[in-house]
Amino acid sequence: MTFTNNNVKKPNFKQIYIDLINKKCPEKYDLCENFFFKKQLHALDILKINAIIFDDEKNSSQYRAYKKEDILNILDYQQKNRMTNMQLAAHFKLSRNTVTKWKKFFSAVQKENLIKK
Repeated sequence: MTFTNNNVKKPNFKQIYIDLINKKCPEKYDLCENFFFKKQLHALDILKINAIIFDDEKNSSQYRAYKKEDILNILDYQQKNRMTNMQLAAHFKLSRNTVTKWKKFFSAVQKENLIKK
């Protein structure tokens, strides 16, 4: 699992969602407006906007991709709220195996960083 390749162009989710809301459901713009004031949308923001726009909790997590920063935010959320892996997985609609994999990977990275120092 690597998190490099900074040269990849990222889609402008803010503009995509603004256009989508204006065309499909302009009445929901007010609900999403606070997200559009952010400089950059994170994966968690995108998931929340999707839930607001589509009112559909059946969104498949099969094709979701998370940046390192988003994964660390999710794991931090788990610690702050004292959640188990099972509770965290249910809250963010992830598999328990994914959460466990992330925790193992990032704990190993932290250990490597401590050894290097």
